[in-house]
Amino acid sequence: MAAANQAALASGIHPGLRFTDARATLPDIAAEEVDREGDRKSLAALAAWMVRFSPLVALEGEDGLILEITGCDHLFGGESKMADALSVRLARTGYGHRIGIAGTLGGAWALAHAAAEEGQPALLSSGAEREGLAPLPTSALRISGTAITLLRRFGLTRIGQLYDIDRKALTRRFNSRQAADAVTLRLDQALGLRSEPFMPFRPPPDHFARLACPEPLTDAAGIDAGLIKLTEELCSDLSADGLGAQTFLFQAFRSDGEMSSIRVNAARPVRSVEHILRLFGEKICQIDPGFGIDLLLLEASRTGPMTAGSRPLSGDLSGTDLDEEALSALADRINARIGEGTVTITLPEARHPVLMAEKTVPFAGQGMEGALPPDNLPGLRPARLFAQPERVEVIAEVPDGPPLRFVWRRKVRRVVRADGPERIAPEWWAYLPAQAGTASALPRTRDYYRVEDEDGRRYWVYRNGLYGDGRGETPDWFVQGLFA
Repeated sequence: MAAANQAALASGIHPGLRFTDARATLPDIAAEEVDREGDRKSLAALAAWMVRFSPLVALEGEDGLILEITGCDHLFGGESKMADALSVRLARTGYGHRIGIAGTLGGAWALAHAAAEEGQPALLSSGAEREGLAPLPTSALRISGTAITLLRRFGLTRIGQLYDIDRKALTRRFNSRQAADAVTLRLDQALGLRSEPFMPFRPPPDHFARLACPEPLTDAAGIDAGLIKLTEELCSDLSADGLGAQTFLFQAFRSDGEMSSIRVNAARPVRSVEHILRLFGEKICQIDPGFGIDLLLLEASRTGPMTAGSRPLSGDLSGTDLDEEALSALADRINARIGEGTVTITLPEARHPVLMAEKTVPFAGQGMEGALPPDNLPGLRPARLFAQPERVEVIAEVPDGPPLRFVWRRKVRRVVRADGPERIAPEWWAYLPAQAGTASALPRTRDYYRVEDEDGRRYWVYRNGLYGDGRGETPDWFVQGLFA
């Protein structure tokens, strides 16, 4: 039995009891399988909701949450009032709970599992763990059942009984040093003698602003006003640190325990109130006030430095015709309206095949200079590149020489100038695993030529394959692109 309701508890059924014994006690008992995956999802959702109390929340086992409330309790009037407010919220949403607050993670865990009752949080001020934990059972130390049983055999049932026992003597009472070290480690962590890592279930925000609503917000106008106030406060904090942010998360907590959130991203760090509000303006209608919103949060993450100074009067004065700030702002608005990743940029990539020598990636605020052809290929690539090469009929002076005349789109074109070849070999390493190195399975080597016809039109043509390469029949010719 993993859990039992009040009726079952009143009949002698309790968690940990075997189901056959429970059925022997209550033949008509109703039971269902534990949905561990559903429990994990519910616990994660509850952890996300807990950020209204603290931005640092961690999952603890299958049924626990840990909140780092340092610097947060004053928002509720102190630790005691914060614990009461949390208890009321959990009870209102139907969650059974026990709350413990202490200066150490281990101390808070011990209080929650051995001292607190539902609706009655247990608190210990920081530094008072030694006295406050002494009367609690040793099972509150997060140690294994085997260690608990062994401690009971020696008459050690309370945490305080372990304080004065010599560590070497305690080690000798256990079957292994590892088991003894586990007990001493948990004891020291609970008392604050050893540090304990804290891993929040999601990274904490770099900056955040919080707005508690005296009266629940029930309309869009109130939500808009709250977002404006939070954005101004957040941008002021970012400006004081000389930072901007690329990700902003707006969260609205309703009085019925539900939560709505909107996330927007910027291509580069920003801290302009108008720009951030414009991004949220495309999605703010997704916030459902329900029966009323009593808390708003705005978080900023992926922060970075921003250079202070004024913008140039024009692109000519700045030495470029590209206003990167305006370009990034435009990309942000398009992404906010249509969807993340809509705005892309094409960048060169070091690949042998011509059609694979570029890649398309989401625009991330970098300058357009990254999209220019590599410096070592000026004029070598056509202004227009065909997605599919078009076959041509070629007459050449020698088999492996440039074309003298070719027929393309039913018209004969006589070549007056030619430059090349530029030989581009296939990426043989990409075909070895699948074809075991079979030469005939590789694409053929290409010889590219830049040619000009008698009308001044320039073409990028290539011969697919070499004579006598053993990889197919007579090489074919194709037009790959057109030069300006």
